[in-house]
Amino acid sequence: MADPMKIRATMKGDVAEIRVLMSHPMESGLRKDAAGNAVPAHFIQSMAVEVGGKKIVDGQLAGSVSRNPVFGFKMKGAKAGDKVVVNWVDSKGDKRTDEAAIA
Repeated sequence: MADPMKIRATMKGDVAEIRVLMSHPMESGLRKDAAGNAVPAHFIQSMAVEVGGKKIVDGQLAGSVSRNPVFGFKMKGAKAGDKVVVNWVDSKGDKRTDEAAIA
């Protein structure tokens, strides 16, 4: 199982700033190892973010995203204490869900 995501969510006035670090190798399938063999593709394919029970991000990713990607966004309508839930599914079917409260 992958390492936990690091989620930082804070209020700045009436805007919530959310940053998520996803620990993942994000192999594109195009790289070769020291022996010249192709390293199999293994990357996050989809991610979703909910804030306060409402889905605000539903995205698709590809192998071109770097290892341990960081995503950040701002939103209005959230309040301190709302729960931020982040889910992802990768190309091998592995899944991860983590959550944090907006401070």
